[in-house]
Amino acid sequence: MDAVRIEGVSKTFAGKPAVADLDLTVPSGAIYGFIGPNGSGKTTTIRMILHIIHPDRGSIEVLGRQGTRAANDDIGYLPEERGLYRKMSVRRLLAYFGSLKGMPTGEARRLASEWLERIGLPEIGRLKVEALSKGMAQKVQFIAAAISRPKLLILDEPFAGLDPVNLELVREQVIALRDTGSTIIFSTHDMAAAESLCDSIFMIHRGRKVLDGSPASIRAQHGGDTLRISCAGGADALAAISGIGGVHDRGRYLETRASRDPQEILCELAARTAIDHFEIKQPSLHDIFVSIAGDEREGQGS
Repeated sequence: MDAVRIEGVSKTFAGKPAVADLDLTVPSGAIYGFIGPNGSGKTTTIRMILHIIHPDRGSIEVLGRQGTRAANDDIGYLPEERGLYRKMSVRRLLAYFGSLKGMPTGEARRLASEWLERIGLPEIGRLKVEALSKGMAQKVQFIAAAISRPKLLILDEPFAGLDPVNLELVREQVIALRDTGSTIIFSTHDMAAAESLCDSIFMIHRGRKVLDGSPASIRAQHGGDTLRISCAGGADALAAISGIGGVHDRGRYLETRASRDPQEILCELAARTAIDHFEIKQPSLHDIFVSIAGDEREGQGS
């Protein structure tokens, strides 16, 4: 059974399409990245998965169930807009969130203590939420979403505002949840984080799916060799070489795409000018997405 199956889903607000004709399958037991800029349709899609809003047309099946909020007991959600009950103690708060998912009170309290130990904060259980630092509060909210070990855990920008040490700690817990059977939907603007963490990635732009697959398959399908070059002749020397795309000045080097053997380009360029640096780089998912989004803007005349 897939964790989420979306077929032909569209959603419009005030006559403006937020999501258009979306088909998407999130397999069980995967970390599935949702990527896209602000206003792309990520949050609308997540809210439809959670049954907070409903599609204008199409169907959404979550954990084998359709058109019902019953599956929500098996779903954990960390929203981008954080919010905790500031006057409650941390342990009581976490036990409360566990009880909302049907856990017995004793088990919820035990798991709250285990989770606080796991993230290196066993001493804060008695503190009120209002006494926590921003980083501590963010980790507590992550626990609140994950404490019941949900079958589906949706994380919206879970790393935002975390320092590198705490980011790595939360990242390890996300992987541990995946390895024990949870499906993770990981929504982020940080494509590098998604590329390193996710088994599959879905990219949405202007409400439409533009990429979907494993990082390796996306690069194989959409990526060609990207060349990073520093040479005495600069962009003019590169412009005279056949088999390359547009030349972009990145400051310390020029970047272009190759449509023929890079070694041939290197030999031809070396015959024209002195070369300080020549690197063949497989494009990142960020590079691919920016390229696709840029092509769409040009096609729409914006």
